[in-house]
Amino acid sequence: MRLSQVITVLERLYPPEWAQSWDAVGLVCGDPDAEVRRVLLAVDPVAAIADEALDQGADLIVTHHPLLLRPVNSVAATTPKGRLIHRLISSGVALYTAHTNADVADPGVSDALARAVGLTGPLTPLAPSPDDPARGLGRIGELAETVPLREFAARAAAGLPATAWGLRVAGDPERPVRIVAVCGGAGDSLLETARRAGVDVYLTADLRHHPASEFREAGGPALIDAAHWATEWPWLADAQRHLAQALDLKSHVSTLVTDAWTLHFEGEL
Repeated sequence: MRLSQVITVLERLYPPEWAQSWDAVGLVCGDPDAEVRRVLLAVDPVAAIADEALDQGADLIVTHHPLLLRPVNSVAATTPKGRLIHRLISSGVALYTAHTNADVADPGVSDALARAVGLTGPLTPLAPSPDDPARGLGRIGELAETVPLREFAARAAAGLPATAWGLRVAGDPERPVRIVAVCGGAGDSLLETARRAGVDVYLTADLRHHPASEFREAGGPALIDAAHWATEWPWLADAQRHLAQALDLKSHVSTLVTDAWTLHFEGEL
């Protein structure tokens, strides 16, 4: 089938107009009239993912993160991004991105994260979209039973792909946890929203020291900080399933860990 047919399905699932104004989503490179037989889904558009796509004979890479988030004046093969673009085009591999439009979709990135860390039952947006309260950033849900924070964090770690970053937890390890908020990717902008929602714990990524410290001092819920890549990776299987329901395509979810951090050491004090 043609690339344009795949794009039609992707944009029905994740309409580009749902993306933030600063975002760069959609087709990055590729001919809409080109044939697509195999799709590779990944979080990051990096060289290792291009290698995997070529090894598997993929005609299309669908990533969550944009390759060209900021405007560029050149895609000469003198930079990593330029080399990647040249390699994809010369190999006949298209690249498509669904980023913040997938974050706010229903279901979207945070739905997949919520299920991965053990939330059951209905999910509601942590920050609903103004035009549709059924979708938005983050999700709130409940565990099947109340458990200590320590146990929930262990379950969450087991449900997410392993990374050098792992999980960092802020709060009393024995604190009871039942109501959970999650946000795939960087979620410190929703710290106050999570506090107002009255959840027991908020799981997200890229939490910074000062906001997290001030949040704890103000009596907010417990915090769990996971690797950015790990919180978004579960969405890939959801996107793959939706594509399979609509199109007769071969597809594969990359398991390559492309999180930026590769080693973790703890001090001795």
